[in-house]
Amino acid sequence: MLVTEFAEQSDAPAAAASAAPAATLPAATSTPAHRAPGLAGTPEDKEMLRAAAELTRDIARARPEIYWPDMLVSALLGYGALGLAIATALRGGNWGVVVALGVFSALALYRALLFIHELTHMHRDALPGFRFVWNLVVGIPVLMPSFMYEGVHSLHHSRIRYGTSEDPEYLPLALMKPWSLPLFTATALLLPVGLLLRSAVLVPLGVIVPPLRTLVWERTSSLSINPGFRRRKPEGAMARMVFWQELGATLWAWAVLGWSATHGWLPLLIALGVIALAALLNQVRTLVAHLWENEGEQMTVTGQYLDSVNVPPPGVWGAMWAPVGLRYHALHHLLPSMPYHSLAECHRRLRGHLGLESTYERANYAGLFPLLARLVRSTMGTRAKG
Repeated sequence: MLVTEFAEQSDAPAAAASAAPAATLPAATSTPAHRAPGLAGTPEDKEMLRAAAELTRDIARARPEIYWPDMLVSALLGYGALGLAIATALRGGNWGVVVALGVFSALALYRALLFIHELTHMHRDALPGFRFVWNLVVGIPVLMPSFMYEGVHSLHHSRIRYGTSEDPEYLPLALMKPWSLPLFTATALLLPVGLLLRSAVLVPLGVIVPPLRTLVWERTSSLSINPGFRRRKPEGAMARMVFWQELGATLWAWAVLGWSATHGWLPLLIALGVIALAALLNQVRTLVAHLWENEGEQMTVTGQYLDSVNVPPPGVWGAMWAPVGLRYHALHHLLPSMPYHSLAECHRRLRGHLGLESTYERANYAGLFPLLARLVRSTMGTRAKG
């Protein structure tokens, strides 16, 4: 689950903004008609792309008065609930309370963690200090520093790599066997243990064993889902950032393991459970972020948009399982650099301008469970064909 590279970055602002913008969704949505496979051959809807670029320029600035409180309060609530859960367990309190606090902690930390997605698209000068503070408060304590996504996620937005074997975040899940979905989902539960092992053991050993260092970097240093992806060696400023973030994560992992060895393992086990739950929720969200129907062909921006998913209001749960703007994932593929807090307004404008019969409307869905059911039916159809 990890990656880096700068060539063909998907968030190249000029290409993405003018040629491939994105939209957001606010009002009620209807379930789009069944879409036949073959989105790779979808021609560009130039009217939609032009509207996305022209109608949203005035709301494309990241607003610090939204970003900072949202991220910090989410982290504070997550750690606070985690601390209360641990304290309750250590005092022999009700485990129902422990579980409830753990679930709340997972939801809050999940939201705080997803700001890593915003960091990958944010201009380095947009919010001074935000990247550093996020890593200090969230990324390093959870052993998921921002380098694991920066330089990786951009490849997913590349016009020539999306949906191909070079896309670190794409698998044709809808065309795979039914057992692939539960296996894909369950692997998320192993993430926190894997991250702890990576930072505490593999990274330090890699310092003295170069082949291991190469293997760890290529295979376990990016938040990706494509098992064939190999991350390229970082250079320049990225290499320096990786060094300091790796050092911080390793020192923190050692401190946590040392404290647990002398004071007891229960707090660490509860924390690992909370992070595992957050990872599981993100994995479920990933299942419905796209239709996963592409078999490796290059796609137009419009094709990429239609292979992606918006779950706008009036559904209220989308803000919980797809926070920080990710309920507008298809729109995000049109406008990769649009800050999350502007996506709902982008959606409202595009929907109103283009109408309910437009290409834009075809990526809007009603909710999580209909999308999961669609994906399961697709894999069952694959089995029947096989």
